Amino acid sequence: MPLLLTEEDVRALLTMPLALEAVETSFRRLGDGAALCHSRRRLLIPGKTILNYMAASDAAGGYLGLKIYSIARGVARFVVPLFRAETGEMVALIEADYLGQMRTGAASGVAAKVMARENARIAGIVGTGLQARTQLEAVAHARKLERIRAFGRDVQRRERFAKEMTERLGVPVTSAASAEEAVRGADIVITSTTSKTPVVEGRWIEPGMHISAIGSNFAEKREIDTEAVQRCDVIAADSVEQSKIESGDLIQAFAGDEAQWATVREFADIAAGKVPGRTSRDQVTLFKSNGIAIEDIVVAGRIYELAQQRGVGREIPMWRGDG
Repeated sequence: MPLLLTEEDVRALLTMPLALEAVETSFRRLGDGAALCHSRRRLLIPGKTILNYMAASDAAGGYLGLKIYSIARGVARFVVPLFRAETGEMVALIEADYLGQMRTGAASGVAAKVMARENARIAGIVGTGLQARTQLEAVAHARKLERIRAFGRDVQRRERFAKEMTERLGVPVTSAASAEEAVRGADIVITSTTSKTPVVEGRWIEPGMHISAIGSNFAEKREIDTEAVQRCDVIAADSVEQSKIESGDLIQAFAGDEAQWATVREFADIAAGKVPGRTSRDQVTLFKSNGIAIEDIVVAGRIYELAQQRGVGREIPMWRGDG
């Protein structure tokens, strides 16, 4: 019978080191051809609800599945049905809000590991929401950060964020008065917003920076402007195919010159060691994160196996007559 794992169960099982290892594995398997991934699709009831669905298979890990989530009235509800690749049986049904936050943060951590300079010590982040927390936690695992600057439009919220993240990471996090102040002089820049218009400008970008743009996955939204994209020497996307559908950062920057898509690397190829993440300390690198299903499925597989080992979750009486 499938195992039901709630948000509380997932929080008890999933740590950032585990998420980092699983997400890096997911990209390596994608790069090696041991995993397959379908881009996100969206079904809309205009003015009411969006249903998002994305699928992946992990032959090496032995699982395949979906992430499905609805968005209505500002509320998102996430679930991952996980199936065993060998038999097709559903092994788990996993609530996946926290899972998604952690795997998205972990993807930026893995990207920083292979694309940021080894001596990167200063991070700047624009955005101070829930996702921003896991972004900083993951990047702090990848590089020995010494200082972090954070900007968000709400002064009280960003001050609280700075205090909480300083305590959580053991790294000084200061509240920046502007996005420019957060970005200038940083070795690693993270954008984690819901903005429809750019929050980072190309004129702020300096040689050697690594940028992780994670907030936008709609064609009409973007967090970094065209000049910022143009200043990047290496651009990698978690999925080039999916980026062509929903990455406003790249879609709008490349408008009128579709040939530029040929310069975008599959991040899986970098993670698998097929191509380098950077070849010099002065290159500006960009990781465009849309969030892809293989991350969810490999992380979900790890959570399911841990739950079995620790006796977490409860069985759902479904398909008891199968076989």
